[in-house]
Amino acid sequence: MKASRRGLLLGAGALTAAGTAARSASPVAAQDVDWLQQTLERFAAFGVKAAGGSGDNQSGVWLEGEMSALGFRCERQMFDVPYAQVRTATLQVGDQRAEVFAQAIVSTTGAGGLSGPLVRADAPGGLAGAIALVVLPARRWVSTAEPLIARALADAFERDAAAVVLVTSGPTGEAIGLNVSVAKPPFPKPVAILAPKDADPFVAAAARGESARLVIDAQVGERPAFNLIARLDRGAAKTLIVTTPRSGWFTCAAERGAGVAVWLSAARQLAAAKPGVNLEFVATSGHEYIYLGGEEYLAHHAPKPDRTHMWVHIGASAAARDWHELAIGLRPLPSPDAQRVLTATPEVIEKTRAAFAGISGLEAVYPADKAHAGGELVNVIQAGYAPAIGLYGGHRYFHTPRDDMRCVSGELVAPVAAAFQAVIAATLP
Repeated sequence: MKASRRGLLLGAGALTAAGTAARSASPVAAQDVDWLQQTLERFAAFGVKAAGGSGDNQSGVWLEGEMSALGFRCERQMFDVPYAQVRTATLQVGDQRAEVFAQAIVSTTGAGGLSGPLVRADAPGGLAGAIALVVLPARRWVSTAEPLIARALADAFERDAAAVVLVTSGPTGEAIGLNVSVAKPPFPKPVAILAPKDADPFVAAAARGESARLVIDAQVGERPAFNLIARLDRGAAKTLIVTTPRSGWFTCAAERGAGVAVWLSAARQLAAAKPGVNLEFVATSGHEYIYLGGEEYLAHHAPKPDRTHMWVHIGASAAARDWHELAIGLRPLPSPDAQRVLTATPEVIEKTRAAFAGISGLEAVYPADKAHAGGELVNVIQAGYAPAIGLYGGHRYFHTPRDDMRCVSGELVAPVAAAFQAVIAATLP
């Protein structure tokens, strides 16, 4: 990957009065729930949020305008990310044809595709010239760095497979896009994700070793992306940092939208409250490349630990809908998915527990250490920042094309937004 473009471009905007939000985890006013709903819908409407693409960039520009209107000075921290403009991505055996997700960092087959026997990767023997099919066990998958996936890919390519197709078995039947690091060499040959709902005929064909054709025809390369850095300088000795990622493989309505709404609501409240700390709110891109934007901000722009009051990270699936898993399929619930984790450093863990008491999945606040912390907060803690608070999670439609507005609502986000505002207020001088 070529050197990052790390220039800082100054944003602009007029000042307006900031709205107020709840200061505690008490019930949130109807107008605040409505505002959160509108914020979620606006974010979802930008479409696919792949880093550096139109949806990611448009959401960044929108947030820049919102933050400028609150009085924040906005900058864009530029860096390069891989991309793939996919024209065709399919797997075919005989008359059976399915769309696949071209897994980043994308290696293409060309328009003509590649053909070879479709073979289960767990079968003994060599895989020379074969398209290896890896059927993963059911899980809410996140990354190619997960040991089972990493081992399966390494094994298939060591056995000379021409390509690998992963079946990301999970709770929805949808293909699950996987985060990937740019710090490691890309896959030597094409890798695709096949949705479990489409997999049965291909699993049967692989058992027979039938011939298959994989097509991943795409324009690939690098393009610029940007972190939005919004600062409100109060002339204080220390700065409160609040971060949230905004990019991801698909629309990310709940995965990213919930965090963006919590982040923006906190900015509105703090701009009006005028606390005795500087404010730095950061919406990062490049998250799907295993925290690339977060690493760029941490390495090149973040205030030093001794100049930081606290770091608050609002990660994935902050407030996503839960679903019943029934024989007839998934059915939506009015309650939140509890598969979300909150961690805090010792200085603020009790205040965090008090603020999030009674919020499912977040009331069990864990120590922010290597065993419990997740997402970008891992790097933040390793860099010596404390106090620090971080949330991460993975709802049922996490990293799938169907993470849309069915998966999130203002009612689900409101208590989480109020709790974050409460714990921040409890730590302010």
